[in-house]
Amino acid sequence: MTARSSGPMFDKLALIGIGLIGGSIALDARKRGLANKIVAATRSAETAATANRLKLADHCGTDLAAACQDADLVIVCTPVGACGAAAQAIAPVLKPGCIVSDVGSVKQAVIADMAPHIPKGVHFVPAHPVAGTEYSGPEAAILDLFQDRWCILTPLPDGDPAAADRLEAFWKALGSEVNRLDPANHDRILAITSHLPHLIAYTIVGTADDLGGHLNSEVLKYAAGGFRDFTRIASSDPTMWRDVFLNNREAVLEVLQRFQEDLFYLQRAIRWGEGDKLFELFNRTREIRRALIHLHQA
Repeated sequence: MTARSSGPMFDKLALIGIGLIGGSIALDARKRGLANKIVAATRSAETAATANRLKLADHCGTDLAAACQDADLVIVCTPVGACGAAAQAIAPVLKPGCIVSDVGSVKQAVIADMAPHIPKGVHFVPAHPVAGTEYSGPEAAILDLFQDRWCILTPLPDGDPAAADRLEAFWKALGSEVNRLDPANHDRILAITSHLPHLIAYTIVGTADDLGGHLNSEVLKYAAGGFRDFTRIASSDPTMWRDVFLNNREAVLEVLQRFQEDLFYLQRAIRWGEGDKLFELFNRTREIRRALIHLHQA
């Protein structure tokens, strides 16, 4: 059951980065009355101007530290490769008792980059809302993006339990189902469920493009549903996904090795006409898809 807010949970919410995730947090937090004041900041003056035109937050500027002045909750919504620099920039103005979080789909690297900059008395609670679309930028922000989606918290062992509970309540108020994981387990799980599928999608679309000549145009002309799904995933923000693969390389390489072994198994089954092996795999994976639908994750 989704938690409902009976009033503002925070006086001031600051968002560092105002793309799809940051913008959607701002819209949802305002809709649900979760903060008295919502401000944002981004390095790009053009992005800030767009966010202000769309009225995603009360104000969006380009001074990261200024946005975090007197903030009770700060959520860093940059690509994971920029989280450390963002934490360093805002650290001097963070007030005692402030909660700092993030939205990155990699947790171990983000924790390593951000934690050294978090001042004593400020509570760092890493998080990852497992939600999104293939679109990016402030224009991609939408209401109810997090409704009935998972948000994973990876609290630090020496962190303040009350701060983690407050952040969990915030995400529940946004409509999310919340779970807590160890950072290493999070990275291994996401390598399988998110990072590898994106890597495969980028590869397949790249292979189609490499065909060249008239065959390339025919591939695009007659693209069926499966290929269209891959092109959708492969149109995701390149900066974000570059950072994901570089910052979760060990888990991604481990699951990629397993995938290659399974692919070789299929390759052999096709070569030798072993239809029973193909049927067994396809039947098993169909059941997994049905389970996803049952869990409302498809």
